[in-house]
Amino acid sequence: MKSYYIIAGVVIVAFVALGASSFISSMTPYVETFDKVRVSELDKIQVPGDLVKDKVTYDMKQPALVFFIRDTKGEEMKVIYKGVKPSNFEHADRVVAVGKYHNGAFQAEKLLVKCPSKYQKK
Repeated sequence: MKSYYIIAGVVIVAFVALGASSFISSMTPYVETFDKVRVSELDKIQVPGDLVKDKVTYDMKQPALVFFIRDTKGEEMKVIYKGVKPSNFEHADRVVAVGKYHNGAFQAEKLLVKCPSKYQKK
């Protein structure tokens, strides 16, 4: 009977360890200043910034969206997103890019668009 308790305990500990490691590996740190983004060696980070509306280009053939965001210090950073442009991108004031800084630009895998009109009272 004791061996069943030991085996059950080992199985429970294994599942808890697996769950914890999966949770930790799925976490993506939030980095708010671009100087820290450029030196980060993490595989994936989240970078928020104000969208610089006059520096947005979209190539439908690729498809690739290239734009600039501005951090709280006023510094700008180029972001390249290879994928379909989010439908509400033109109305966005803030963008959170998820990816990694590489070759002089932030290579975004995912974009989270913050559209203020969605949250205003009508």
